[in-house]
Amino acid sequence: MNYTPEVEEMMCIAQGPNNGPSPIPEEGAWVQAKEIKDISGLTHGVGWCAPQQGACKLTLNIKNGIIEEALIETLGCTGMTHSAAMASEILPGKTILEALNTDLVCDAINVAMRELFLQIVYGRSQTAFSEGGLPIGAGLEDLGKGLRSVTGTMYGTIAKGPRYLEMAEGYVCELALDINDEIIGYKYVQMGIMMDLISKGTDAGEALAKATGTYGRFDDAVKTINPRHK
Repeated sequence: MNYTPEVEEMMCIAQGPNNGPSPIPEEGAWVQAKEIKDISGLTHGVGWCAPQQGACKLTLNIKNGIIEEALIETLGCTGMTHSAAMASEILPGKTILEALNTDLVCDAINVAMRELFLQIVYGRSQTAFSEGGLPIGAGLEDLGKGLRSVTGTMYGTIAKGPRYLEMAEGYVCELALDINDEIIGYKYVQMGIMMDLISKGTDAGEALAKATGTYGRFDDAVKTINPRHK
């Protein structure tokens, strides 16, 4: 270690109490995190690219500083999906410090990693007060049946009004309108469930029928429209 002459000539004074870092909540315990291996928890981070054309929601399940599970969900950019595919191979097995300083290909994913890192090292994880945390595989619970991201896609103009395209329930195929042409419900298809049924040998038409449902006062509609074509 190199010291300046000014420091070399200083008298040595003993440091006072050193109580270490403040404990943070991790998986139901209070931990004084001094090293990367002291960090555990499952949490999320959201990031965006410079032109803000796309966004990423990143979920990591970290045990003893190591990323054991990663879920990368992207929105708004086709190229970002390929970056997410690479990130799913890059992240598991790395420490959170390695991941923070790894090029995750897409700027939005990198920003999500930064935001997630800040949360988890300050003890703001989703599992902060959950004893033992969550098992590996818990990240998939965010996707639900059919393992599809929960997305909402809506469009509207002054001239033609709103169009619901994708809701939590699934792909919107019909909008229900009342006598005033106001939306009172919709018909949807749960794409993940439909594809699961088809992959198990169910006829496509039957699978579509089983995965179709309605929301709101759909049966009271004066008329219905396909929001993508009308």
